[in-house]
Amino acid sequence: MDSSVTRAQAFGQAEINWDKLDKTKFYVVGAGLFTGLTMGLYPVSVIKTRLQVASGDAVERNAFSVIKGILRMDGIPGLYRGFGTVITGAVPARIIFLTALETSKVAAFKIVEPFKLSETTQAAVANGIAGLTSALFSQAVFVPIDVVSQKLMVQGYSGHQKGFGLSVMTYAPSSAVWWASYGSNQRFIWRILGNGTDLEKESPSQGTIVAVQATGAIIAGVTASCITTPMDTIKTRLQSWVGFESNGVGIGAWGGIPMCFDTLGRTSLQL
Repeated sequence: MDSSVTRAQAFGQAEINWDKLDKTKFYVVGAGLFTGLTMGLYPVSVIKTRLQVASGDAVERNAFSVIKGILRMDGIPGLYRGFGTVITGAVPARIIFLTALETSKVAAFKIVEPFKLSETTQAAVANGIAGLTSALFSQAVFVPIDVVSQKLMVQGYSGHQKGFGLSVMTYAPSSAVWWASYGSNQRFIWRILGNGTDLEKESPSQGTIVAVQATGAIIAGVTASCITTPMDTIKTRLQSWVGFESNGVGIGAWGGIPMCFDTLGRTSLQL
């Protein structure tokens, strides 16, 4: 058997593509897990948004002071302001995203296959295309929800489609970078572990697969955050419209480039 085919089969043992998915579990269980994950990380999103829209001296505050302020004013419920709105729209948007992701990933792999790229490069390109495509499909649903939830977080109101262009410019590249990094990282880690190079090696254990996927996801999250956090900060400012009316100027009035990266760590957690 051709070694490249054997390697592909070895990597395939650690992946579940669209044709292998149990669609019922994928949507029902996946929606439940996504809701739980969103609930767990939602306070991080609230804190990130508060920091991104802070102006003047408030820009210098850290996450702990923001948490204290929220708990003092609103208690625990303050950390979940807008959560109902997010879940209402985010679950359908996530279903659209994942469906587009998995189906377009299959098509993308077929497109790049004739180019005879390395396993790692092929995974990066195909996953990147799939991530970009799925983000574009899901934005029409997600952006209005994103705007409303951010305004609830900072107690302001405005148009639901404000910042749509910036949202696409933020989430589409972020999704492309995340999935490209995630796909290539997994291949790279598997090669280090000998899976795909040692053709006689037995299939990896479930624990090993989870560890590799988790490591790949962490690296992908950090990579995507470093690239897209400045645009995410600007998008949040525009959507919540805090600071523009009083300052009448751009990002420099809120703390310059360092402020753009102020929420980098919290953003990487959410990705």
